[in-house]
Amino acid sequence: MHYRRLGRSGLKVSEISLGAWITFGSQIEDKTAADLIRSAFDKGINFFDNSDAYAKGKAETVMGKAIHDIPREQLVISSKVFWPTMEGPNGRGLSRKHVTESIHASLKRLGTDYVDLYFCHRFDPDTPVEEVVFTMNTLIQQGKVLYWGTSEWRSSQIAEAIGIARQYNLIPPTMEQPQYHMLHRRRVESELAPLCETFGIGLTVWSPLASGILTGKYNDGIPEGSRASMKNMAWLKDDITEASVEKVRQLMPVAADLGLTMPQLAIAWLLRRKEVSCVITGATKLEQLEDNLGAGDAVDKLTNDVLEKIEAILANDPADED
Repeated sequence: MHYRRLGRSGLKVSEISLGAWITFGSQIEDKTAADLIRSAFDKGINFFDNSDAYAKGKAETVMGKAIHDIPREQLVISSKVFWPTMEGPNGRGLSRKHVTESIHASLKRLGTDYVDLYFCHRFDPDTPVEEVVFTMNTLIQQGKVLYWGTSEWRSSQIAEAIGIARQYNLIPPTMEQPQYHMLHRRRVESELAPLCETFGIGLTVWSPLASGILTGKYNDGIPEGSRASMKNMAWLKDDITEASVEKVRQLMPVAADLGLTMPQLAIAWLLRRKEVSCVITGATKLEQLEDNLGAGDAVDKLTNDVLEKIEAILANDPADED
């Protein structure tokens, strides 16, 4: 396993992480989730990503039980806040009230005194950025959060938060968690990359396999039991277009020529970017986890000639929309 600094911070995270979205607390059994976490840790993964919104909080509970016997100092645990998790008009967003109540609830479910990374899961137009920055700074001072960041914020919004932190001598955001994969790349490469270069923000990217599209499993339709067949994933069907599937069909021989699986090629393609501190992967079984981990040693295979082939396939992809 290779480790990378989280942006310009001193924290080192495994370049491949295991995330809880969709799988923990819903798609897989709790024991399977625990086995995945233990196997991932044994293979060098130290970063485990979560959110208070995943499976309505159950994903955090499942992870909390699974990490109980692992030394806490060897783990980098994250959670997020924004989406509705409580009743009433203050049960969502980034107000000081909701963030404070949410971190307490997350810590209880995770069974830990602090989270290493805490993400503002979306930008909140109803809460002043000053309030968000001051609240996160307070949580860090209280020892409940070590680093804070954003997820799916625009670069201008992140820059505003950094400016406020500098103005009041507060701790600025350290990381951003955007969607980034071969079929969704403009925002990271055109908008966020310059921000990372200027301010030292680290990217912990999600959906590296485009929710399974880049594995090739949807090349011939939607298999029963796949994510796209789940009721709460109906939106994924809109992304499974003939154009996106054709891209995958053309990419698969490139992966095969390199002795890689399609998931390994997709993850390695992300890891080649210096802005990427970590690629967050998901898995429903150990075989998927082990396959994903093979991407770390595949980056060197992406020579300029290979990257040119990939770029020719991905160029002007109509599926890449923000």
